[in-house]
Amino acid sequence: MGSYKTSDIRNVVILGHGGVGKTSIVEAMLFNSGAVDRLGKIMDGNTIMDYDPEEIKRQFSINMAIAPLDWKNRHLNIIDTPGYFSFEGEMLEGSSIADSALIVLGGDVQVGTEKAWQYVNDNNIPRAFVVNKMNDDGVSFEKVFEKIKEKFGKTCVPLQIPIKEDRKLVGHVDIVSLTAIRYGKDGGITEIPIPDDLMPFAKETNNALAELVAESDDALMEKFFAGISFNLEEFIKGLKYAIRNGLCTPVLACAANENRGVIALADFVSFYLPSPEYKGAVKAFDAQGNEVGLVPDSDGAPVAFVFKTIADPFIGKLSMFKVMSGTIKGDTVYFNPNKGTEERFSQVFNLRGKKQIPTDALIAGDIGAVAKLASTSTNDTLCSKSKPYTMPPIIFPLPQFTMAITAKAKGDEEKINQGLSKLIEEELTFKYYTDKETGQLLISGLGNQHLEILTSKLKAKYGVSVDLNLPMVPYRETIKKKVKVQGRYKKQSGGHGQFGDVWIEFEPGKKEELEFCENVFGGSVPKNFFPAVEKGLQDSVLKGVLAGYPVVKLKATLVDGSYHPVDSSEMAFKVAAHMAFKKGIPEADPILLEPIMNVKVYVPDRYMGDIIGDLNKRRGKVLGMTPTEEGKQEIAAEVPFSEMFKYTSELRAMTQAWGTYSSDFIRYDEVPVNIAQKIIDEAKKNMVEEEL
Repeated sequence: MGSYKTSDIRNVVILGHGGVGKTSIVEAMLFNSGAVDRLGKIMDGNTIMDYDPEEIKRQFSINMAIAPLDWKNRHLNIIDTPGYFSFEGEMLEGSSIADSALIVLGGDVQVGTEKAWQYVNDNNIPRAFVVNKMNDDGVSFEKVFEKIKEKFGKTCVPLQIPIKEDRKLVGHVDIVSLTAIRYGKDGGITEIPIPDDLMPFAKETNNALAELVAESDDALMEKFFAGISFNLEEFIKGLKYAIRNGLCTPVLACAANENRGVIALADFVSFYLPSPEYKGAVKAFDAQGNEVGLVPDSDGAPVAFVFKTIADPFIGKLSMFKVMSGTIKGDTVYFNPNKGTEERFSQVFNLRGKKQIPTDALIAGDIGAVAKLASTSTNDTLCSKSKPYTMPPIIFPLPQFTMAITAKAKGDEEKINQGLSKLIEEELTFKYYTDKETGQLLISGLGNQHLEILTSKLKAKYGVSVDLNLPMVPYRETIKKKVKVQGRYKKQSGGHGQFGDVWIEFEPGKKEELEFCENVFGGSVPKNFFPAVEKGLQDSVLKGVLAGYPVVKLKATLVDGSYHPVDSSEMAFKVAAHMAFKKGIPEADPILLEPIMNVKVYVPDRYMGDIIGDLNKRRGKVLGMTPTEEGKQEIAAEVPFSEMFKYTSELRAMTQAWGTYSSDFIRYDEVPVNIAQKIIDEAKKNMVEEEL
């Protein structure tokens, strides 16, 4: 990598729906810059960016990756991100350190296009659209542009008009200079006259672009309304301002697989998109938690933000960071204020795909990596101890798709936990935990595809094969009426016998846990046996009589009984209490309870009817709808937990990936009789199988 200043850096994130060719664009840029000596192809499995075995196998991006390259006296960090929503965390990591964005499309505006637009708008990131796959049948630049303009507004204006021959991209019209070029086989270009059939659209587009440029400066606005044309210098200066301040969203075209139009795209990135300096000071916090503005000055205090961690069982942990201020060097000790620890940097390097490119130092605005930091993780800040700063963390989506994970081979349970603990260092959009009630190890992620790939990584990296199954539902049991029963335990086996006799009233309680009371008169049961009776009941409520689930909201009152001065013991009264429980609960109208979730679904208006109908089918109770600031509808509902398995994937399918939701537990409700009977029958069947 060459020598450069912060003003020469361009950090550009590539966004868009899955399958539109984002990685192919990055591969062509790398090849054209001379950073690599071959043009990688996704179908051939030899790209620089999609190097993970899972990416090669599935032929789409799973991980965010960086492509540093030098282009015409600029240093470009092209940030390739996945387009499928199960890997949103990777997109957020890559976008968090970008200063501009290219939103890539194929032949249509898709959900990923709209979500990318929403993200760059929310974060005020300069952007441009790139219509890729221009050599594919059915991809029409004119049709795609009309959809872009319709969806995203009049600030979207072509900077190029593609020239096609025999349905192949061979050149383009430059709208700024109103000239045309033809692509050469060797990557060179030749200026040609603007084709007659494109001239009207070119002039119309030039005028639309000039109007946006005029809005960048009062003097230009006066010239525009006076009908005076801008000179090229004025046009370019105004266009740069308009792009960098969100007043103009250029639309460009390319065919990355054939490496057509990608040179012009790299020229656009280096010339028009902003450096880290343009954004100015970014938000940070000092040691006292006060908000401060951190300027990307290479001579300032060193501050680096860790936006991604790669955990590799062979090469160790890699921490990827952006230098927010100052200069980060190797063989230096930095302070981690998030953890309160110091970290020694060895060699710092740029990371191109998986290739480590050593460098002496990384200046403000640049992106790099360092290996084997002891305690640093994603979202941590590294700086000098004398001037500690912390950066705001990346906010990741909460995992909602949960499955039970089990080892295929006995004895591999510990290996699962070890592998997951490593994977969670680099995947902050999943979590794993052991359910205290069911004993199952549960893993939650952003969708079925997300969990499938995590389990594939477990096998590839840590040598453990697993199965994914639906989690058990933590049902409960309770009673609906009051009963009074006797539990009498008597056993004689030579010498001292065993004797315990209790009368207990069971009734619905108000508390979740067992309420034990005693109301014994005349010493029929001595007080020293009360704890044994309570212990017998506490053990009993762990496993109900219907399907073996814990019993809740139960009040048990010891009202009478008898004892033997010699044979009575704590054990005997404990057994007697258990016998009373087993006899009394079936007589007290026992019922099954299920967990109910408070669910909030966020969808565009056009999907409301389908979502409400689906929630009703899931036995949900829709409570109401509320418009959101983002232009969606929030549908509030209460839905049984058992009906929410795989809802993440099913909601995406119903809403073309526009829908999202959140859920949390609110209470237990009675299970309908017909469903309860199926649960009870299945539980009894499993009990019999376990006994066999």
